[in-house]
Amino acid sequence: MVGANRAFVGLLALALAPVIGGCARAPQELAISGPTMGTTYSIKVASAPADVDAHALRSAVDQVLDRIDRSMSGYRADSEISRFNASPSTDWVEVSADLAIVVDRALQVSRDSGGAFDVTVGPLVAAWGFGAEGEPIDLPDEAKLAELRARAGYQKLEARLQPPALRKSDASVQVDLNGIAPGYAVDLIAERFQGLHLSDFMIDLGGEVRGQGRNARGEAWRIAVERPIDAEPEPYAIVTLDNASVTTSGEYRHYFDREGRRYSHTIDPRTGRPVEHSLASVVVVGSTTMDVDAWATALNVLGADAGRELALKRGMPVMFIDVQGTELRSVTTPQFDAYLSSDKPSSRK
Repeated sequence: MVGANRAFVGLLALALAPVIGGCARAPQELAISGPTMGTTYSIKVASAPADVDAHALRSAVDQVLDRIDRSMSGYRADSEISRFNASPSTDWVEVSADLAIVVDRALQVSRDSGGAFDVTVGPLVAAWGFGAEGEPIDLPDEAKLAELRARAGYQKLEARLQPPALRKSDASVQVDLNGIAPGYAVDLIAERFQGLHLSDFMIDLGGEVRGQGRNARGEAWRIAVERPIDAEPEPYAIVTLDNASVTTSGEYRHYFDREGRRYSHTIDPRTGRPVEHSLASVVVVGSTTMDVDAWATALNVLGADAGRELALKRGMPVMFIDVQGTELRSVTTPQFDAYLSSDKPSSRK
């Protein structure tokens, strides 16, 4: 249950046309889906070899998801990350290569974003009511926030790849990988599929989407970005993926109202408070799902102006969708336009 409380939604895989019939040994179209990590996954393969069936796909997926769950789930007391969080040691702790890779990449994004992404803010997220216990009876006061912020900070965490290990300078530091582990899981599934000689597939794990090769019509995979102000999912724009990944981070369905004020689920690690900008959704495309997973969170924290400035500086393909009253306003980086389909969603308003 790595992502049991994930709130990053906003992508809809568009339906595929059926595969044209052929001989018995021709490539086949396969689709599987199921629950995982507190969310769901959906996978489509456009051209599977005859010796790869749905059972083989599901087996490959289950192996990867179990591997990630045993390593990075904060909801399993026996997971690697739970044991690390519970450890009073401030020495290097040996971990799996998977865990070291994910934490190392998380720390890099933390540095590159000026602390807008931080895997140590889990206690602050919970204090504001977006953890497992839900909305708090009382909001955290200044003293409580100061206490929790003193125990957080990515600078207190280190990762080593060879040999793989983690170290925290403060024993009270807690690491929560919900904002990056699902993306890494998608990348591992894609690697496993390539080992099965699959080249054309789409993986969607709770809104972390990877499009590899082509769909059954021989076109790039088409993923709809949701309108972030509608009660029901409706497409706002269409992104095309060919050997690329996309995800979104947004405020529009994950918040609570208290005394006339709205509290977002996105916590700014630099202040310890929910963000207060008007950004409704950020859509990030990249070469790995792990990276877009983390960067979507970071850019959502920064907001449209500072986020776009950083995305432009780094040459990242990003769309920012702002809410202006009841209207939407979107801006993109030049790199994003290469992935934006010219097709207009039929239900777009």
